[in-house]
Amino acid sequence: MDEFFSCIEVSASIGHWEPADQIKIATLRLTGAAKLFYNGCPELHVADVTWGNFKDAFYQRFRDADPDQFNFMQLQTARQRKGESPREFADRCRAVANKVMCKVDDPAAQRIHRENADRMMLASFVAGLSGVLGTQVRYQAPRDTGHAVSLALAVHEAEKQEKFNETFYARFDNSVRLLARSPSRTSRDDSKPRGTTYTQAAGGLRSQRYVLHVSLIGHRTQRLGTRGPKLPLGAMSAKA
Repeated sequence: MDEFFSCIEVSASIGHWEPADQIKIATLRLTGAAKLFYNGCPELHVADVTWGNFKDAFYQRFRDADPDQFNFMQLQTARQRKGESPREFADRCRAVANKVMCKVDDPAAQRIHRENADRMMLASFVAGLSGVLGTQVRYQAPRDTGHAVSLALAVHEAEKQEKFNETFYARFDNSVRLLARSPSRTSRDDSKPRGTTYTQAAGGLRSQRYVLHVSLIGHRTQRLGTRGPKLPLGAMSAKA
């Protein structure tokens, strides 16, 4: 409601509207429940209704149903939720502070109420920040809400960057360890002893070689492997 009436009043100030024109423009902008309420209030349709009475009727109808003590308690016990950014938390504190702020027609008095609400919001915002972020902001002792939000955002971004760096370097170290543990194909080939294939081939050829030993007695022929004893030529002639 405050934003709606403030927009009408600013437009009226710029366009130099009369109070009756403000009521007509506001009536045309009403929608939903506000329009139904206006249609059901005959006292708002009279010709001598003032702008102040028009606003008071809507404030009485659409004011917050919660008592002021509840809103004060909400502001004093506000805490940053898990996953909530500092800016979102500041917006939530500001909304509750606007509910506890007094509304008066005197501009000077309204400014004082606004300053008090800003101080309460600053205290609740700084006290409600969680973790290292809140500790760092409280160390800086911000002078106003805007300064506190700027500090909180700076610390928040620094924490995000630090977490990103830790994750990045952890993944990099794991990749390096995996590469160090898995030998390359070239190193596996080089690890084999040289001449293995040649030795196996030579062994195969050697296993296929035979020595022919002819025994003159019985005219039998034997095949003796290379690992058997070799008979010199003189021994053969001696047997003969």
